[in-house]
Amino acid sequence: MNACVRLTAMTVSGAELADLLEGRGFDFFAGVPCSLIEDLIAVLESHPRLPYVAAPREDVAVGLAAGAWFAGRRPAVLMQNSGLGTSLNALASLSLMYGLPALLLVTWRGHRGKDAPEHILTGEISPRLLELLKIPHRVLAADTLEADLAWAVETMDGLMQPVALLVPPGVVEIGKAGHRSAHPAASGAAPVEPPRASTLHPKLSRLDAIAAARKAIGREAVVHANGYMCRESFSLGDRRENFYMIGSMGLASAIGLGLAVTDRRSPTVVLDGDGNLLMNLGILPLAAALRPARFVHVVFDNEVYGSTGSQRSITGEVRLDRLAAAAGYRTVAAVTEAPAITEAVRRALASEGPHFVLAKVTTEEASVGRIPFTPHELRDRFRATVRA
Repeated sequence: MNACVRLTAMTVSGAELADLLEGRGFDFFAGVPCSLIEDLIAVLESHPRLPYVAAPREDVAVGLAAGAWFAGRRPAVLMQNSGLGTSLNALASLSLMYGLPALLLVTWRGHRGKDAPEHILTGEISPRLLELLKIPHRVLAADTLEADLAWAVETMDGLMQPVALLVPPGVVEIGKAGHRSAHPAASGAAPVEPPRASTLHPKLSRLDAIAAARKAIGREAVVHANGYMCRESFSLGDRRENFYMIGSMGLASAIGLGLAVTDRRSPTVVLDGDGNLLMNLGILPLAAALRPARFVHVVFDNEVYGSTGSQRSITGEVRLDRLAAAAGYRTVAAVTEAPAITEAVRRALASEGPHFVLAKVTTEEASVGRIPFTPHELRDRFRATVRA
């Protein structure tokens, strides 16, 4: 890395920007591409030290950044300003509520009303969206880039929240860096096909199924999906290694994946629900492509949205384990009984993944209270445990 980049022109190359970001400690990148920063992304795709994850959606990138921050990284999320709309809930009920620092590099399509029609309105309201979210932001310029990055680091670390740099057209050079595949070629054993029976008959409540899964878990980090599920797990006994999602439905898997790809030595378990996974199906091919060896994804499927009145989900007609197998998880299991759940999780923790375990459960809901910790308390103890 060249730590003394000199910027005298009105544009910065992708390589120079990557150097400056690395110099400020940014060491994890996730995002959805935009042509305004295509050269920066091209550099990151082949960078020997700076990992870049090509997320299927901007809110998934926000979740990945959260997991990376828990593992001790300083993350940046790359998105077009249209992605602000996609990621509003993730920013509001994950990054801002828990207080998770990250740099948002937001390209400003529709800047000054000059762009294709689909970008004009979003370009007009982008600064106001950030203001409504109370996210501190600046407009990036090549001649103030070093000062802007210094401000971003000081502000995000000081306030313990995301900050944004809006990137107008012409600030970052484009068309001068080549691209390569962001993911290495597939290797190792082929995914295991799930059972071919069309219907799984649940025998356990979700509470009992969670208890069975937890029997196989020792000191592993566990990210819980939001809703009754995380409250049921808490009722079985709290652990400092547990991160309980309060909001941001669908993002537990992204947080766990961000943690797993950042800290590849330690196992990460995600306890997910069918409704949560349906909101973020793009996580299945992303996990398969990244192939984190210590990633265990357990989905408790009761075929309803329990927290909102038990409305039906579509998983009575769709087998989530088959989707995971088709996506390319290394192993896939579908289980309905307590000993089988425990054994499936135990086997997954003992072998190279990623692994997917579908636990079909009944619609019975346990009467459990809310988790008595503030979002910041949950954040601080989980990060301290992960980094210990």
